[in-house]
Amino acid sequence: QVQLVESGGGLVQAGGSLRVSCVVSGIKFWIDTMGWYRQAPGKQRELVATITVGGNTNYADSVKGRFTISRDNAKKTMYLQMNSLKPEDTAVYYCHFVTGPENAWGQGTQVTVSS
Repeated sequence: QVQLVESGGGLVQAGGSLRVSCVVSGIKFWIDTMGWYRQAPGKQRELVATITVGGNTNYADSVKGRFTISRDNAKKTMYLQMNSLKPEDTAVYYCHFVTGPENAWGQGTQVTVSS
């Protein structure tokens, strides 16, 4: 059974940094595209960043220059380094992957940025 487990969320002051991680288990083949999404209270889930197995990245305009997505293919792990955090970055951050016909979501990790 495929499972995605996020970790590393928490409470941080504005201007601070956090790194969230996502480990994928139960999959026996390469994962094509992985991504981070977030959902703030009362808002729709939105894309934060994606990364392909070849390392090509894509970022939402709101996080460009502040967040960095990376992955370790051998460990089936993805990271999101978040710097210069702002209160508007407060949300539940979800890990997601797509490979062939398969896709799955993690349960989410809360990131709260205080002003």
